[in-house]
Amino acid sequence: MDLDALRYGDFSKLGEAVTDWEQMTKKLADLQKDAENNLKAKADKAKWAGVNATVSREFITKTAAEFADAHTQADSITKILSDTRGELIGYRTQLNDAITRGAQQNLTVIDTGEGTFTVTGNTRPDWASDPSGKTGTTDQKAVDALRDEIQGILTKATQSDNSAAKVLRLLVDQAKYGFADASYANRDEAAEAVAAAEKLAKMAKNPADMSLDDIADFNRTMDKYNGDSLFAEQFATRLGPKGTLQFWTEMTYAHAGARDSELEAMKSLQKNLSLTLATASFSDSDAMRDWKKDLIAERNTNFRAADSMNPVGALGSQVISSLMRAGQYDTEFLDDYRKTLFKADKGAGDAGTHDLWVKGYDALDLVFGDGNGRDPLEGLFEGLSHNPEAATHAFESKSDLDHMLGTTVYTGRGESLGHALEAATTGLAVGDQTGHALPHSETQVRIMKNIMEAVAQPGEGAELVKKGLGDSFGNMAASYMPEISQKLAGHGAESVLLANSDDPDGLGEVRDVVRFLSAVSADPDGRAGIIFGESIYTSSLIESHLTDPSLFDGPREQLLADIGKNAGIIEGIVAHSVADDEVRSAIEGEEDYNDALKAKGDFAKTWISIGLANVSVPNEYGGAAMGAVGGGMVGALAGSVVDRVLEGQELKGVKDEALYASAKDLYDSRDSVSQQTQWAAEDTIRRNNLDLPGDGTSDLLRNAVNEGWDGASALLSRTKERP
Repeated sequence: MDLDALRYGDFSKLGEAVTDWEQMTKKLADLQKDAENNLKAKADKAKWAGVNATVSREFITKTAAEFADAHTQADSITKILSDTRGELIGYRTQLNDAITRGAQQNLTVIDTGEGTFTVTGNTRPDWASDPSGKTGTTDQKAVDALRDEIQGILTKATQSDNSAAKVLRLLVDQAKYGFADASYANRDEAAEAVAAAEKLAKMAKNPADMSLDDIADFNRTMDKYNGDSLFAEQFATRLGPKGTLQFWTEMTYAHAGARDSELEAMKSLQKNLSLTLATASFSDSDAMRDWKKDLIAERNTNFRAADSMNPVGALGSQVISSLMRAGQYDTEFLDDYRKTLFKADKGAGDAGTHDLWVKGYDALDLVFGDGNGRDPLEGLFEGLSHNPEAATHAFESKSDLDHMLGTTVYTGRGESLGHALEAATTGLAVGDQTGHALPHSETQVRIMKNIMEAVAQPGEGAELVKKGLGDSFGNMAASYMPEISQKLAGHGAESVLLANSDDPDGLGEVRDVVRFLSAVSADPDGRAGIIFGESIYTSSLIESHLTDPSLFDGPREQLLADIGKNAGIIEGIVAHSVADDEVRSAIEGEEDYNDALKAKGDFAKTWISIGLANVSVPNEYGGAAMGAVGGGMVGALAGSVVDRVLEGQELKGVKDEALYASAKDLYDSRDSVSQQTQWAAEDTIRRNNLDLPGDGTSDLLRNAVNEGWDGASALLSRTKERP
């Protein structure tokens, strides 16, 4: 920066820009609030159909998100500009003070252009007669001191100006269309993020030189910045796609067999690197678009550590996928990468996938503490599980879905596939406890239908449950309890068995639904998911209907009978399937099931707050009441349903059996669902001071559950061969 530019620069225009941006930020904050509270909130509650169920809702959701990003970006720009202006004015004050002090010492500062300047001493007549001869030396020290002081001020001002320009350009470049979500409190904060990325990228280019202390420092920095879009984009692009893959290849080779603290350090490094690259994938800068394209192009490249004697390294796709197990990657990037892997995987056939990805890579271990990373589809599925939109895209094709399910017989990818299918069908990222489930789209329901059909196939279908998919199938059944209930009840039950779905009747044939529930019951985790999903759904239905009689135009006795019968049918299918010898043999013991029930119960509590079990329904069907699951009556009641099972609350009566504790006695299970249903009604009546006969309501529900229970056995007999 030129001395005169700082000394005489007019910062009023920069001040006007800051004021304009401040006003813009305030306006965007109002627009963001309006978009979230009106536009998106109403879209979430609306009952869409046809094209609107997908195109319009998705457009509105993304539009609302863009307003949020626009506000975030404007706020960051405002703060960076304001901070930079304040710094430059401060440096100008320091400069003028220094020049004034210099003048008092008869020193002159002159701008000589292109960032240079001179400091000279003024000549006075009396100096020539000074006999001491000390003046020249003293003045030279003063000249040097002033020169160094001014140079320091100009250097800091230049750094402030240049770094502000750099981060502002990077910030704007993050999104080709729309806005970036990077948030910074000041210029220093943004500049430090970029500098940290440059430092780490430089370290990663020489992995052999990184000691454990270096890795620890690397980890700390990346843990701090892995969600920062400027940091992530700069780290990825400076290291480059090939450099990124080579870095992780070198790390896994150098630390193979790591234990204790070293193992934990490598686990953290893999997670932080995955999160950073996931954040970077959302950048739409020219450099990052090239990075994503070139990264996928490296999928068949052989990556070897520099010191490795083995000519066979890791395929680029194996390295890429090993870094997808944490974080949400950009949808478009996942779509492009998934298409290339699916094409290769399908080309090998169901039985050939093991030979395609695993055979010949026996020495490969790209994942610390979780598999070995040889099958790139496993990492891809975990990546899809964190991006529901991309997961839904992945399984829209029934051909692709059937192939992936078929490969689980020959691979160990079942569990990760299950996670991806959960995201695809529920619309929620696996492990996300902060979101809220939207109504199932027609595409999601169709995917669920295809899954049910696959599992319902005689023979090999039920075997899918044993391939690591049972737990996820149970979670998916819980999410689809409204659609399952309507399908089993048939047309006409819509006003009783409420469903927040764009296609509540889209699950196909009743026999496939029954066989799916029966097959999933063979897995302890799957069975637990169905039980908790049904219990939450039933209790929420009872409370919603009893507290708002306008939802059903008919006698309450009929309403409660239908709800109780539905509960008996669903849990009856589960219990009768367990009682059948062919299913019982698949359950290794009552203790396994009880352990699964407790673990699933802890997870089921999160379903209530995020709506995974679809207990919330549209406004016209009581959504205002049932949607308040976080703190309203439905939340309290549904939570108590889960608590009763977790606490092993005892049944009333002489048997003194705990809820669902026994996997052996068919009628103990019947009594459990009957008691849970009665308690839901009792709680609702008591909490809302309803004028309903307690004993009569409980007796009605008991009879209805028993009727549904007996009907479940008949349903099973009509849909599958039983012992």
